Amino acid sequence: MIYLLEDDDSIRKLVIYALKSQGYDAEGFERPSSFWNAVNQQLPQMVLLDIMLPEEDGITVLKKLKSRQDTAQTPVIILTAKSSEYDKVEGLDAGADDYVVKPFGMMELVARVRAVLRRSDHAAPQEYRIGSLLISPERHEVTVDGVHISLTYKEFALLCLLAEHMDKALDRGYLMNKVWGLGNEPENRTLDVHIRTLRSKLGQAGEYIETVRGVGYRMAGERQ
Repeated sequence: MIYLLEDDDSIRKLVIYALKSQGYDAEGFERPSSFWNAVNQQLPQMVLLDIMLPEEDGITVLKKLKSRQDTAQTPVIILTAKSSEYDKVEGLDAGADDYVVKPFGMMELVARVRAVLRRSDHAAPQEYRIGSLLISPERHEVTVDGVHISLTYKEFALLCLLAEHMDKALDRGYLMNKVWGLGNEPENRTLDVHIRTLRSKLGQAGEYIETVRGVGYRMAGERQ
């Protein structure tokens, strides 16, 4: 079941119709209160989420979804008229899997839904062990020498991506696209800021994240 939280009646009806015409079960909600009631009754397979909503904004809804154990891994696509780079980074940093700017074509949206669902269907490995660092995608946990490390959703996604491609140099464009859905923009320092914060939070284990000059970053260390 795909849930759509959108207060514009015409957009909500059109999106639900497009999804159902492609064989998806979908249900639309005008207000966050009715959306949360539905989530507590039946967990969605995916959430499509507007940002500007009554009662509470979409970013708040997204953060709540990612903070709950039962919905932390639920894929979310933001549908919004807010199109600035800042807005996109804010939404993706909060845990969104994709960001679609209004107005959008229904077939494009369905294709994005299909792509995100396909990515989410690939089961994550139970854990990565690299020296003193333990990463558990299943439990959404990171520890260094047994001490829990608190990471944001995007910091965690970036760390998992580096660990998944252990010892491989990943270029900036690839990392930006996989984690934020953005290309390699020369003036965008989002990736560098997240790497710097990750290294700081991981302490000595932060040394496993190496800078590859002219390329990007890689995870290096003794995998167990």
